[in-house]
Parts: sequence; C-alpha cells; structure tokens
Amino acid sequence: MPDHIYKTIELTGTSSIGSDDAVKNALARASKTTRNLRWFEVTEVRGRIENSGVGQWQVAVKVAFALDEE
Repeated sequence: MPDHIYKTIELTGTSSIGSDDAVKNALARASKTTRNLRWFEVTEVRGRIENSGVGQWQVAVKVAFALDEE
C-alpha cells in the first residue's frame, strides 16, 4: 500500500440545528466538487445570536483529501 499525500482545505459549515449538522453540511458540500476526502478536524466553533439564543452555528473545519497517485 503506497504512502498517501494529503491536501487540506479550510471550510466553514453553517446550520440552524447544531454544530454537528454544520460539519455535515460542510462535508456534504465539499464532496460534490472534491474527491478522495479522508478526514476532517474541527478548528473553531462559533455562532450567531438571535433573540438572546443561538440563531446559527458556524463550524470551521480543515478537510483533507488524498492526492491522486501518479
């Protein structure tokens, strides 16, 4: 099995439901245009306040994908 080389990109997923859903939204969108997705790392969690509560979750993630073999 060859050693893999990974490229990382940074994304911010959003959701009005929760932080897990925000991560899922980011990964689902990335998978539409990027192949070989392998792992992710949550780097930041923040949100927007509306009416004294959480209006939207925003989760910053690093997503890695394996580069194609030559």
